[in-house]
Amino acid sequence: MSGDIEIKRYTPALSTSWNDFVAASTNGMFLHDRRFMDYHSDRFDDHSLIFESDGKIIACLPANRVNDTLQSHGGLTFGGLLVKPATSAAQVVQIFASLRDELLRQGIGTLHYKPVPHIFHAQPAEADIYALCNAGARQVRTDLSAAIPLRRKLSFSSGRKYGAKKAAKAGLTTSEATDFAAFWDILGEVLDQRHDARPTHSLDEITRLNAAFSQRIRLFAAFEDARMLAGVVLFDFGRTVHSQYMASSGDGRDLGALDLVVQSLVNDTFADRDWFSFGISTTAEGRELNVGLSRQKEMFGARSLAIPQYRWDLG
Repeated sequence: MSGDIEIKRYTPALSTSWNDFVAASTNGMFLHDRRFMDYHSDRFDDHSLIFESDGKIIACLPANRVNDTLQSHGGLTFGGLLVKPATSAAQVVQIFASLRDELLRQGIGTLHYKPVPHIFHAQPAEADIYALCNAGARQVRTDLSAAIPLRRKLSFSSGRKYGAKKAAKAGLTTSEATDFAAFWDILGEVLDQRHDARPTHSLDEITRLNAAFSQRIRLFAAFEDARMLAGVVLFDFGRTVHSQYMASSGDGRDLGALDLVVQSLVNDTFADRDWFSFGISTTAEGRELNVGLSRQKEMFGARSLAIPQYRWDLG
């Protein structure tokens, strides 16, 4: 990096440049595309930053501001500094030094940081964690996720194998689907009855996002004739696919419908990918493990993946 670093606040006029950089980055995801980020722009005071050197973008930081804190964007599961594959560790250290000065100039005293986990990187890109910790940041939260390394996966448990065989014997079929409304009925009922909760995305939101990212937000389901019994909404990140929502109706649970869907995804549809991610199994800001949910993922062959968050007090 030959020139000084200039830091700009993101504006909608820069959306094309932002999206082009994210698409070419080593750790950016379609979640960081402004078409995704801006679907809930009314809920957050966006304070995303663009880093330039010699007139070229070298990094982007999806973020929002809450009082005197800059946080990895609150509307995204992961944020962190997005960089190109050629970005060196020394450049990342320099970026964070420049970021500290700029945030203090803006009256921001704290950075809350959620890095993109390594399974979503096209190439290793964890110099941001080194730079943060070396500058005095501390880890303040750890959630526990689970993922399957698809090219060296473990077998399903006997119970999950039995469920998939039962579903197949009952004549259930699996396929990609477009009826998000039917799945949202199943999902809403499960979350309401079992967890007194609602999906993060409303049906209208997921429908609009699917329209914008039809190759990235995908629904796979199990059917008894034409009736949907279970499904998985996947976020397809390329080398890694992430299960955003999984749910089964009561009849589907009796027949092992969800076991059949996951088996099909892991063994066939996405067998040539690197990772199948299930998401976190923790609540209370990571302090409590949902043992049943964690065990369900482990029965599919997934194993633990720590998801850290960091706090950097700049003063």
